[in-house]
Amino acid sequence: MTGVWAVVPVKELAGAKQRLSSCLNPDERRALATVMLEDVLDAVSAVRELAGMVVVTVDPVVTSLAGRYGARVVTEAAQEGHTGAVAAAQRLLAREGQAGMMTMPGDIPRLSSAEIAATLAAHRAAPAFTIVPAHDDLGSNTIICSPPDAVPLRFGEDSFYPHLDAARGRGIEPLVVRQPGIGMDIDHPVDLVAFLKMSPPVPTRTFAFLQQSGVAGRLGESGCSISATPPR
Repeated sequence: MTGVWAVVPVKELAGAKQRLSSCLNPDERRALATVMLEDVLDAVSAVRELAGMVVVTVDPVVTSLAGRYGARVVTEAAQEGHTGAVAAAQRLLAREGQAGMMTMPGDIPRLSSAEIAATLAAHRAAPAFTIVPAHDDLGSNTIICSPPDAVPLRFGEDSFYPHLDAARGRGIEPLVVRQPGIGMDIDHPVDLVAFLKMSPPVPTRTFAFLQQSGVAGRLGESGCSISATPPR
């Protein structure tokens, strides 16, 4: 499908990834958030089927990085959480008459351009709603809406099934597409372990950072507090 814009909301890097504080110090968390985002922007920017990319942020480092990948930077509602930022982008794209919106977070560094393109290809004619769940079937890691504001979105704990219900509430049967790279988000120490163990290894900036920074070694030595991933 053509005419779909990618939307990536990114909060300030200084407060990123607090739930990894048992494994990473503040500088490491900020660096991890940055390299993960760059992996995402790199993959998204290479998808020719997308009409363009919007990054919703007020962070100056993210703004600079977005510009390097040719993304439009939108500041409206950037400090109103994931839901507020995406909703603002939905309204903007709808006002512009764009065909659709595809949104994903900046912490799914194993995604690939091929997965994004395949998900777009599976998306149905408007009005339509496509969702790629997180690996635990709780989070919503990528959503395509056409038109952009076809379905109200609310991210947070256990958003996958509520999003299915929201689409059906608008008379749209949701399409669920599973993609292992898109599904692997990194929020908790257990996610870092799962990411490092995924096979085959993918030469992402994130994987290299975890190896070179010593984080992977600390995880391997059980130097972090690792518990089961709570619902999100």
